[in-house]
Amino acid sequence: MAAALAARQSALCTGVHCSITLLERQRSSGSKIRISGGGKCNVTHRGTPAELLEKGFLRSKERRFLRHALYAFSNAHLLALLRSRGVECSERADGKIFPVSGDALSVVAAFEGLLRDAAVKQHFSGRVRSVERKGELFIVNTEAASFSGDAVIIATGGVSYSHTGTTGDGLMIARSFGHTLNRLSPALAPLYTIKSPPSSLCGLSLRSIGFIATGGGRHLERQGDLLFTHRGFSGPAVLALSRDIADLSSQSGQVVHLFADLFPGQRVEELEAHLFQQGRKRGSQMVRKFLQSCPLAPQGGNFALAAHGTIPTALIPLLMQQSALEVDVTWSTLGREKRLSLLAVLKAFPLGIVREVPLEQGEVSAGGVALNEINPKRMESRIVPNLFLCGELLDYAGEIGGFNLQAAFSTGWMAGNNALYPVQE
Repeated sequence: MAAALAARQSALCTGVHCSITLLERQRSSGSKIRISGGGKCNVTHRGTPAELLEKGFLRSKERRFLRHALYAFSNAHLLALLRSRGVECSERADGKIFPVSGDALSVVAAFEGLLRDAAVKQHFSGRVRSVERKGELFIVNTEAASFSGDAVIIATGGVSYSHTGTTGDGLMIARSFGHTLNRLSPALAPLYTIKSPPSSLCGLSLRSIGFIATGGGRHLERQGDLLFTHRGFSGPAVLALSRDIADLSSQSGQVVHLFADLFPGQRVEELEAHLFQQGRKRGSQMVRKFLQSCPLAPQGGNFALAAHGTIPTALIPLLMQQSALEVDVTWSTLGREKRLSLLAVLKAFPLGIVREVPLEQGEVSAGGVALNEINPKRMESRIVPNLFLCGELLDYAGEIGGFNLQAAFSTGWMAGNNALYPVQE
């Protein structure tokens, strides 16, 4: 949709008369937008283009590739576009930006209105079966009709959430034109473990903890919220690491272990000192009673503040079990060896071994068309002139927080803006 709007704007600015046709496989527009952010649509993130690139795209190759697009069509441009259709947006404390209405449908409606105003011809419920090059023209064949054009933009998404229509059609078309497809993998996906978490923990959330994955000599870590599910784990911290974990677990014979650090703001020595002081001050207190009232992820070593709540009661028996502590043990009877055992579990509570990072459950997919085959200043294929590719079918993936939608809008806008004047470097 962004590509079609940009193409029309470019045509109007230059006085060029052209026909713009948008072929949509689904019965309506914006299927992915409708479900994003739990139906509330986290459209973008706060910050300058440089800040978005730094915070949202952690792999330097992908940052370099997206730089031109995010500067050419930034979050400010996107928000102004939505505002022009009456959709106001607001920032949250964490930098995420949502429509004030809290309804993703308002974003879809805005784009639908913009497309109507731009006289973009839209065809729905038509799956593209093939795209061919005949002389200077492209022939696009759907299940019911054929269309021709001087330039074609492939903006079909990757392979995540396939029920929205993203089943890799655009990737196959790109490959038919000679493009290289890098291995597809999940990103922003939940994790399934070999042994599911205890049913007593399903639905339990740990806020602002450290989430750790280890395997093959690598140590991956993020801080954020973690959610226990009936098959494994989800939540922002898990989603943020899922792409790296998928890459790690795909290596031959690689086993990935998961852990939770309940005190990510404290070094081991600091936490040990606090436990030692606790034992001296309240020797008769049972350890499990202390844990029940202990703040989760205390900030700045201040154990008097529970900004993220306390350690959930349902987790206490497992902490005691993993530490090999009796249920009624008190601080005065807790020897140094057992105290160190408890310390180790609090800093690295075992969550299990990764069984699967489900590709179909990822909010986005990584992998796809190799970035070195695309001109980042135009989104034009370096292999086939007048063929443009944008969005999630390209081999990049951003962090959680609206970065992927912004990249889709930005790369789409750049593709549409340049498709009117398709020239190679």
